[in-house]
Amino acid sequence: MAYNKVILEGNLTRDVEIRYTPSGTAVGNTGIAVNRRYKTATGEQKDEVMFIDLTLFGRTAEIAHQYLRKGRNVLVDGRLTLEQWTASDGTKRSRHSVTVENLQMLGSRDDAAAVAPQTPGYETAPQQNAYEAPQSAPDTTSAPQQSAPEIPEIDIDEDEIPF
Repeated sequence: MAYNKVILEGNLTRDVEIRYTPSGTAVGNTGIAVNRRYKTATGEQKDEVMFIDLTLFGRTAEIAHQYLRKGRNVLVDGRLTLEQWTASDGTKRSRHSVTVENLQMLGSRDDAAAVAPQTPGYETAPQQNAYEAPQSAPDTTSAPQQSAPEIPEIDIDEDEIPF
C-alpha cells in the first residue's frame, strides 16, 4: 500500500484563479512559497525557498478564491500529483503539484488586511484565531469583478468553510 500525503505551510504566491469544468465543478489554481532554514557545514545560515503549484476543487476552491489573496499565510494538506501534457511545440512536459484536500488560513486578521485588495467595500472577515471560520463574508457588491468570466456570488454556511 502506498501513502501519498503532503503538508505545507507558506505564503500564497498569487491570487487564487478559478474556473469551472463543463459539469460545474470549481477548480482553483494558485501557488505557495515554503521556506527551509538550515546551517551549512561552515555554520552559515541559509534559506531555501520552494515554489509549489496548488490545485483546489469544489467548495474549497470557491472559498479560497473569495477569501485568500497573494501573500496570505496558509496551511494545506493534500496529495502529490504529476501533471503531463504536450506543449504547443510538440515537446512532452510535466510537473509536480499538490492537490489540496484541506486548507487553513493562518496569521492574524491584520495580516489578512495587509494582503487584501484595496477596493472599496472589501473588508476582511474577522477571525478569533487561525482555526476558526470567518464570521461574515466580505461585501463584494461594490468591488469590480477582476476576472473575465462571470463568477457567481457564493452563499457560504460557516459549517462548510474548511479553515
